[in-house]
Formats: sequence, C-alpha cells, structure tokens
Amino acid sequence: FQTEGRKSDDLLDEAERKVFEIAEQRQRGVGGGFQPTKTLVKTALEQIEQLYESDDPLTGTSTGFTDLDDATSGLQDSDLIIVAGRPSMGKTTFAMYMAENVAIKARKPVAVFSMEMPGEQLAMRMLSSLGRVELGRIRSGKLLDDEWPRLTSAVSILAEAPIHIDDTPALTPSDLRARARRLKRECDGELGLIVIDYMQLMQAPGTENRTNEIGLISRSLKALAKELKVPVIALSQLNRGLEQRTNKRPIMSDLRESGSIEQDADVIIFIYRDEVYNDELPEEEKGKAEIIIGKQRNGPLANIKLTFLGKYTKFENFSPVGGYGDYGG
Repeated sequence: FQTEGRKSDDLLDEAERKVFEIAEQRQRGVGGGFQPTKTLVKTALEQIEQLYESDDPLTGTSTGFTDLDDATSGLQDSDLIIVAGRPSMGKTTFAMYMAENVAIKARKPVAVFSMEMPGEQLAMRMLSSLGRVELGRIRSGKLLDDEWPRLTSAVSILAEAPIHIDDTPALTPSDLRARARRLKRECDGELGLIVIDYMQLMQAPGTENRTNEIGLISRSLKALAKELKVPVIALSQLNRGLEQRTNKRPIMSDLRESGSIEQDADVIIFIYRDEVYNDELPEEEKGKAEIIIGKQRNGPLANIKLTFLGKYTKFENFSPVGGYGDYGG
C-alpha cells in the first residue's frame, strides 16, 4: 500500500487492518471488493427467511431494556450508537448496564474503553449495580451485614463475565482500533459490543481544530463498527447552552461539535432526568429517566421511560417507585 508522506501511526493502523481483513476473509472464504446484487439479494433473502422463522423478535443483541429493544430491535452489528447527555445524567451507568447485559445474558465478549474513569472505579460501579449495594458503602467498605452476600454474588457474576476494560487515557482512533482488533482476535473472532467513554476524551493529533478532530474521531468509530461488524456505543457530551433553555430536554443541535457526529451515527440517544435540574420535583417523579431516540437510521424515533436508582448507579425497566424490574435483585 502507499506509504509516502504518511504518519507511522496511520501506516501501522492500515497494516493491522489489512492483516485482520485477510484473517477474516480466510475464515469466511471470501475476498474483498465488489459484490453483484445477485449475491447480495440472495444473502438478504436468507436473512429475511431466518428472521421470519425465528421466535426472537430482536434482530440484534438485547440492550436489557424492554422498551428500548422494542424501538431498536436491539444493538445492531456495524452500528455506531451515540449516547449523549449533560454531566450527572447517567451516561456511563446507562452504557455499562447494556455492556453487562451483553456479557452476562448473551455471553458475548465486551470491550470497554474507559478514558474518564479508572477500571477499578468502573468495577465498583458494576458491583453496586449488580448487587444492589449502595456505591457509597462499597467505596467506604462500610457494608451492612445483609449486603455482603449480595456483593459476593455480584463478584461471582462479574468474575465470569467476558468484560474487558482498557482505561488508557486519550487514545487516538488508530490506537483504539488496533486494541479492538486484537481483542476480537483473542476472543476467537467474537465480540458483542464496544463501549467508548467518552469520545471527546479521544485525541486525533494533526487536525486543524476541535471540530475537525471530533469529525475524524466519529468517522473512525463508524468505520470500526463496520469493519469489526460490532455495535459501537460512544458516549458524548452536550453543549452547556441547553441549560439556558426553559425546556432542557436535549435536541440534535446540543451535541458538542455536532455536525459529524449527527451524520456518522446510526442511532443517537439522549438521556434526560428532570430531577437533575428541578430540586422541587414531587417525590413520585424522582427516579424517572427519559431515553430520547433523536435519530435512528433504520427505525422510528421514540421517547422511552426508565427507572433510575442513583444509589445503586443503575437504570432499570420502568416500574413504580420501589419496584424491581431486572436481574441482580
């Protein structure tokens, strides 16, 4: 391939991509390049027939949230899914619940690139969520007697879950792609989900400005999803300008450096919790979260209600206050 005038990181990335591509092609017994519509239509028809005969209503991997699955038909291979929200809305908590579900329920390996939070802190959050043990008590070690069995059970579940966490800060797109490819090879070609927390903490040296940098990052994440045929969830910040509005529910233009993100994403999900802004919210309205699907390339827009249990750093299928709707209870 062409090497003149290119950076060493780019050359290494392309070389690794080609090696990975060759290995994938050998497994499938196919080569790259053009495919006639005759072949593609035949493959599409086979997929349609499989779906018709299947009892599973989902075409992708379950998120763990019933209403979200109904709206999206699950996490789809090759999709770039943006999860966006202002600080304290629960972006990491929401994404990690889906990661746990893919690893624990579907038994598929998951890659988590945690550039904001050390891996140990992320593990504590997962233990809190799975064991329904207050995060504050886990961090302090001051657990109640009846919490130890739940914590022990959560440890056993997580120890067997194929979740792989990389907390290296400020990864470049080529670094992240290389690590994801290697993990997929190490997992015998099976990878169920990639989570990136969060995309504005990545860096792309050599770009002229921040908007171009985010554009390069978002394009690279979409290319990664397509190359590895894996859903990629990328967390994203929102512009603080939305907090000046009366209605603070996010809209597309609130995405920070939004143009490229909006274009590259297959699905864009906004998280909104009214109690973050409204201290005088009635007690019965607390713990409610809105999951707003602002874009879905192959499906409808939707507004989904979930329950947020802050002390356990956990989202659940919506249920009345005090109800328990998911595994781990």
